[in-house]
Amino acid sequence: MADKIERSLVELYLADPERADALVFGRRSGVSRRGFLNGAGLAAMGTAVGGAIPFADHVPSGLIPAALAQGAPGSGQSPQAAPKGPQPLNFPGKDSGLVVLGDRPLVAETPEPLLDDETTPSAKFFIRNNGQIPESGGDPNAWKLIVDGEVNNKIELTLGELKSRFQPKTYRMVLECGGNGRSFFQPQARGNQWTNGGAGCAEWTGVPLSEVLKAAGLKDTAKYTAHYGTDPHLSGDPTKESLSRGMPIPKAIEEHSLVVWAMNGETLPNIHGGPLRLVIPGWPGSLSHKWLTRIWIRDREHDGQGMTGTSYRVPITPMIPGGKADDKNFRILESMPVRSIITHPANGARLPVGTREVGLRGAAWAGDLSVKQVDLSTDFGATWTGAELKPLRNRYDWTRWTATLPLPADGYYELWVRATDQDGRMQPYIAGNWNPQGYGANPMHRIAILVG
Repeated sequence: MADKIERSLVELYLADPERADALVFGRRSGVSRRGFLNGAGLAAMGTAVGGAIPFADHVPSGLIPAALAQGAPGSGQSPQAAPKGPQPLNFPGKDSGLVVLGDRPLVAETPEPLLDDETTPSAKFFIRNNGQIPESGGDPNAWKLIVDGEVNNKIELTLGELKSRFQPKTYRMVLECGGNGRSFFQPQARGNQWTNGGAGCAEWTGVPLSEVLKAAGLKDTAKYTAHYGTDPHLSGDPTKESLSRGMPIPKAIEEHSLVVWAMNGETLPNIHGGPLRLVIPGWPGSLSHKWLTRIWIRDREHDGQGMTGTSYRVPITPMIPGGKADDKNFRILESMPVRSIITHPANGARLPVGTREVGLRGAAWAGDLSVKQVDLSTDFGATWTGAELKPLRNRYDWTRWTATLPLPADGYYELWVRATDQDGRMQPYIAGNWNPQGYGANPMHRIAILVG
């Protein structure tokens, strides 16, 4: 019965949020579309969330409280998955707190509280595969990488030769799945229903891809890369690629684009693409090809698996949510959008009676751009307070932030966070620019806490 009630709550708010307010809580709001015109509605919502609501006058109409949003749009769990609930990951070397989004191929995300480390441990790093996981084994230093196509000299280098021939670099950089945030779109978009956990920030060690391409000698006709790895197609058909994406040469030769063999100072784990992968920061993680064996330099935009139709593409002109896509209206997704998360406290935290302030921590990042500011709200977005931003270790590092916010009374609070990038683009209240494969959803993150 509980599952039926939860699903019907979601359906009510999807169909008509203000009518859902009236039916579920007996609520009516004023012309400001915030607060409550009747005490009964406020009392009903307070009972539902477990306490009085100090900033009740600012509650937006049509808002499902974060405390009740499990299984709701924006909670990261699709209504279809609600009866099943999150499934913990059981995989050697990985934290059991990761949540499985798919088992064929294996995909798992990292809940926000597990992203509280300044450097994301390998055990807590998200998993995204497109095909089967190749078997590990053999001498990693014997692994071979071929660079061919529009180059003056086709080269074939072993991992051992990469290590000895080029000067290694180590950077701490965000890697983010292109579909991160997909679950926040309504209607539901195709693909794994990521919340904010398709991202992590690890230390990556390898050689700049620019140095490898320089050794091959790019021709004037070189326009685009094409990436290939050893992960078999899910069907097992050896003639099919599980994924083959590419990027314009200017991104490939950017100094932070790396051919990587180590993660957090240790040998790159097989599940994360070891012994050799690309790490292309700021752009969709699918460009950071795992189990890398070949980079083909092309004289045109690559048209491999994951490069055509609406794959890793977003609308140029906004489309009607749920409408039919016109491929001509789509462009390749390049720099990822600005995003921020609260990593402490966790959603649902309960603080002692009389607590009058709460300390928060989190992270923010913005694709190719830097984060200009991070703001927080305890009163449902009526007012905002700036967070303190820590300095970056290098470009593409995430911005760690801290803040302390006052809590005027015991009761139910929602903590909201939003980030703004260097160009002034701010996270929206709800996910915009809907697209059928669900790329680019970056609404502000909100959690619920209860004092008392």
